[in-house]
Amino acid sequence: MSQFEHDQSRRAFLRRSAQLGLAGVATPFVTSLGAIGEAAAATATDYKALVCIFLYGGNDYANTLPPYDLASYNAYQAQRSNIALGRDALAATVLNPTNSLGGRQYALAPAMASLLPVFNAGKLATVLNVGTLVQPTTKAQYSAQSVKLPPKLFSHNDQQSYFQASSPEGAKTGWGGRIGDLFMSGNGTSTLTCINASGNAVYLAGNQAIQYSIGTGGPIALINNASTLYGSTTAASTLKSLMTGQSATNMIANEHAKVSARALSTYTQVSAALANAPAASFPLFPTPNPLADQLKIVARMISVAQDLGAKRQVFFVSLGGFDMHENLAAAHPVQIGLVANAMKAFYDTTSALGVADRVTSFTASDFGRTLLSNTSGADHGWGSMHFVMGGAVKGQKIYGTPPAIGNGTGDDVGQGRLLPSISVDQYASTLASWFGVSSGDMTTVLPNMGNYNPSSWNLGFV
Repeated sequence: MSQFEHDQSRRAFLRRSAQLGLAGVATPFVTSLGAIGEAAAATATDYKALVCIFLYGGNDYANTLPPYDLASYNAYQAQRSNIALGRDALAATVLNPTNSLGGRQYALAPAMASLLPVFNAGKLATVLNVGTLVQPTTKAQYSAQSVKLPPKLFSHNDQQSYFQASSPEGAKTGWGGRIGDLFMSGNGTSTLTCINASGNAVYLAGNQAIQYSIGTGGPIALINNASTLYGSTTAASTLKSLMTGQSATNMIANEHAKVSARALSTYTQVSAALANAPAASFPLFPTPNPLADQLKIVARMISVAQDLGAKRQVFFVSLGGFDMHENLAAAHPVQIGLVANAMKAFYDTTSALGVADRVTSFTASDFGRTLLSNTSGADHGWGSMHFVMGGAVKGQKIYGTPPAIGNGTGDDVGQGRLLPSISVDQYASTLASWFGVSSGDMTTVLPNMGNYNPSSWNLGFV
């Protein structure tokens, strides 16, 4: 980078920071992220990150994106009078997309109000009725059982796996990991291609790509990165040598040694990089909020991508607690509010770092829930509403066809359980295409894509 480009990047960053400051962001954010912003801006032309935000338990679509036009709202309220959001409460979060929905209107749940400015700025899109499918499926085909369906529909474990891997529980690789397979060779450290900030998920498992787990505070240390063992530096050094030494005869021992050596070296590399992006320099993330904590470490990792030699990275974060068979009216706003506030902070941070157009995040979940309520909640469903966010997103739009609202309509398979009109594969292929996956590699990443007309592989939201 030339001195001129360096100065321009810095000035652009400070302008963005100042704009955030006018919106109420603390001044330390402007000053302490200056150096980080310069490094992030340098990666802006050749770096991309894809961030999966998984909502475990099956998020309730109807109270996440409730209908607002009067006819639709009345149909919604009739099916779940005991847990429906009040229409008056939705007035402040009505979405005004730039595309027409034929008179249909939606609103964000009031607890998600923090995302409304992102939508209105054209950096957030809503995608209607996304769910697991093997091939395009009509209700007549579903009823006649004349097409192949995802196995074990409405099962948490299997549908979580099918969303993440196009295969039920027991899958060995996920589509995020298979994307990683294609791009890991372009990264300085291939281990840092697929990064999980919430433990372990099949989504990030590749055929060659290995998901790297990171804690919310930074890399996870092997043997606590101890320099002594029982007070002895020699003992600690000997233990590490034993852990990383190769065996002439034992393949299992050699694999263990390889994994241990990789963990130790990667810890050192990541720790050194993150020292240049201290957590205190990322104050926009709300607390207490476990999803925000995960997205904060993702933001920190993105900010030091250049230091780590990363060009393409796939991240996974998650939040549980969405399996609400009861107490939905009280519990759901809390959970979905955590999601919205964490996403807003993440977008604002990537924007200030100058990489918002290189970072695309999206929501995912086991399935939606039934429109029809039970005593105080909703049962396992199928299709659901999702959000895609980032500087490259063609936002302030609602993608897909609004489904009929009711029980036993042409768009549901009973109890308002939506039959997906957009498959996870189409949703994923649109994201993968933006990330750089070619059409020729798409069926490697998403095996079911061969069942869809190539004209429907890219839905155009990014």
